[in-house]
Amino acid sequence: MTTLPARAGRRCHNVVNPLHSTVYFSPDFTAELSALGVEDRSTAYFAGRAAAFGRVGPGVVTASFYSFRHDLVAKALPDVWDTASPEEVLAARLRSVDSTLRRLLGDEALTSDAMAEAARLALRATEACTRHARPLYAAHADLPVPQEPHLAYWHAATLLREHRGDGHLAALLDAGLDPVEALASHTATGKGMAPKWIFATRGWTQDDWDAATQRLRERELLGADGELTEAGVTLRAGIEDATDRLDAAPYEHLGAEGVERLTELATGFIGTALAAGAFPADLLGKS
Repeated sequence: MTTLPARAGRRCHNVVNPLHSTVYFSPDFTAELSALGVEDRSTAYFAGRAAAFGRVGPGVVTASFYSFRHDLVAKALPDVWDTASPEEVLAARLRSVDSTLRRLLGDEALTSDAMAEAARLALRATEACTRHARPLYAAHADLPVPQEPHLAYWHAATLLREHRGDGHLAALLDAGLDPVEALASHTATGKGMAPKWIFATRGWTQDDWDAATQRLRERELLGADGELTEAGVTLRAGIEDATDRLDAAPYEHLGAEGVERLTELATGFIGTALAAGAFPADLLGKS
């Protein structure tokens, strides 16, 4: 029996997760990876997020990342490890996290009592995360927790993000959505990534997108106008509810008071980061 208000864990995730994601949109990350010789942005992203696995090939990344075209992944891996080792990439990523958060939040916020409290709360939540069937979470859970509070908070946000993400993929599979169908249906909710960003970062083409939307129409999940049907809305809502159930343990472990406080602190941090331009203005949307 849950002790939390409805969707409290999801609300907490929705303000903790974006701070994790800021690094992959940061010029600091691009600069750090370029200094290692990894200049292609897609390759840098795959290396940065997959380095916790070690010297993996494209199959592991395509499977665990889910929404990327395999051909795009295979252009990066495993060749990138001949340019920069996973250990070098992880160190570069953490350096870029440090500089990115300093730029977005300011040094005072990074050394504040609020940041230290957020790190403690988020790390406490991760104590209830589980490794089985969660490859990205499990790989990152094997990494050491940084000492500095802002880096510890980012590390905990990463663990919580990947734990929920691994469960979300199980929900997508159960719903019968392939990678492009998952992206297209999410975009149709108005909360997903805009198609132009998907084409630029995921490797899919307009033809792939059109074929996926046609399949969604044939399942009566998407209307001719490109909007989700009632069945589509229900399916997407069910996916989020299933993801909540699979991701309940960390927030149940933290407890209602802890979740409420972490949500409050995280809301303040991500609000400051967004105001500082952490993400492109046109990242989300239906077009």
